[in-house]
Amino acid sequence: MKNLNPCVSVIKDYLVALQNSICHELTIEDGQAHFQDDIWNHSQGGGGETRSLANGAVFEKAAVNFSHVLCSQLPPTANSRHPELAGCPFQALGISLVIHPLNPHVPTVHMNLRFFIAEQGESEPAWWFGGGFDLTPYYGYEEDCRNWHKNAKKACDPFGADLYLQFKKACDDYFYLPHRKEPRGIGGLFFDDWQKGSFEDCFALTRNIGDAFLSGYLPIVHRRKNTPYTPEQRAFQCYRRGRYVEFNLLYDRGTLFGLQSGGRTESILLSLPPQVSWHYQWQVKPESLEAQLYENFLFAKDWL
Repeated sequence: MKNLNPCVSVIKDYLVALQNSICHELTIEDGQAHFQDDIWNHSQGGGGETRSLANGAVFEKAAVNFSHVLCSQLPPTANSRHPELAGCPFQALGISLVIHPLNPHVPTVHMNLRFFIAEQGESEPAWWFGGGFDLTPYYGYEEDCRNWHKNAKKACDPFGADLYLQFKKACDDYFYLPHRKEPRGIGGLFFDDWQKGSFEDCFALTRNIGDAFLSGYLPIVHRRKNTPYTPEQRAFQCYRRGRYVEFNLLYDRGTLFGLQSGGRTESILLSLPPQVSWHYQWQVKPESLEAQLYENFLFAKDWL
């Protein structure tokens, strides 16, 4: 396992193909806007391709980014979890996406998959996979939440009966805003530093999760994209998007890793929504649809 370069090549081929597939399906779903491509280089080696869509009929903003960067040493956010790798050169490959729909009845969604490998002199390289996906609704629909989690469980089941619950809990724990005392959304899957079993098993699990993304999200878009909405509901969507911004800028390890490793700032911050608002001491009206989001959806629960 000393030479992982062939493995890196296979992972890269998969992630690029997944980026192509997702962008193709989202373009069809939107029916109006198209992705713009931006190829960039990293200062120390490698680079990536940022694809962005804006002002579509369905998607107000979507970003599907691929990166493969080479760096001389780990940034602080990685050193804190892997002090034994301080000063080691590494490669990181990944796909990261976020979709901000126009209609507030369609949820925002996020996914990322990544592979990391660090050289350790004469020792075997350190490597692991990570990623997952999560859903952030503005107006709650139990059907959507159940189907989202059923799809997530289906992706995990071939690799262990308890894996879905493990990854779901990790997702609930990770996408939580301590200063608000609330989750960002209704969760999904999250895994990190994953190297249980062989490389082939870990990669197969990662592929299964990546391949399951569209089958979980597009049916929700189909059901909700033509739902009528009011200006007040649009305003609530922009207000709730503020939570998304707060999490990404305060807590998201991927954002911190990218910025600390000299990543491309424009691509890293492309995940932020195009329109967002904050209101001082805003309160939901009792028994409103907005109140139902807080009362019935924004807490960790068993959706199955």
